[in-house]
Amino acid sequence: MICIEARHAKAALDMAANKTDANDADGLAHLAEVGFYREVRVKGFDSMLIRTLITARRQLLKMRLQISNQIRGLMKTFGLVVPKGAGSVFERNVHDLLQGEAKLARIVVPMLRAWSDIRYQIAELSKQLAAMAREDQHCRLLMSVPGVGTVTATAFAAAVEDPANFRNSRAVGAWVGLTPRRYQSGEVDNDGHISRRGDNQLRGLLNEAAAVILNRSTDTSTLRTWALELKERRGFKRAAVALACKLAVIMHAMLRTGELFDPHGGTPAAA
Repeated sequence: MICIEARHAKAALDMAANKTDANDADGLAHLAEVGFYREVRVKGFDSMLIRTLITARRQLLKMRLQISNQIRGLMKTFGLVVPKGAGSVFERNVHDLLQGEAKLARIVVPMLRAWSDIRYQIAELSKQLAAMAREDQHCRLLMSVPGVGTVTATAFAAAVEDPANFRNSRAVGAWVGLTPRRYQSGEVDNDGHISRRGDNQLRGLLNEAAAVILNRSTDTSTLRTWALELKERRGFKRAAVALACKLAVIMHAMLRTGELFDPHGGTPAAA
């Protein structure tokens, strides 16, 4: 079975004067007949299972945040401001403020119970993810990179699967959508914003890892020194995107060679 790239097929089908289901079917058949399509790699079952686990956990995290914000907003309407805090601290603060507010408690407590149940399920999924990362050699290898944790390592390993799927490490940055788009015509030659193609979730995780290296990491490395210098020249956002792209390249090279991250080895420009 061959899967074709949807964006490439759509561009070809858009040339038809009239868009109908019959014309689309005929156009797809013609593309297959002449071989004018781009084949898309189909991920394996294990990789899709990991990606599903990460997506489910991420969705529950969003739901937990939404419910906690709703609880804060509802209680603020009645002059009850929930102090800052997360986890059990948040739950305890809500219960303390609801003392003597029986009518309001009948509304808020069910939401708080739902929030607590979601929090428990997130912990269960996190345990599964951590267990998968411990058992996978590639994930343990990737977690030697500063700023790369369990979620980022497992997501990257599941997305790449086999390093041989890419002709070189530099191609991974473009595949994730972290390289700038280019417009060239005559004397005009401009680099625009990043393409944002590929896996949105993986791109976001790489950006989070880059932000950790720039803002929270204290480890000295050639990679961090390069990123901090770029931050001084171009600002935080551009430095974070460039560092995220560099991380994708480095992590693929590590999977290909099987070597741990060397904080002082080589230069980022040559990675």
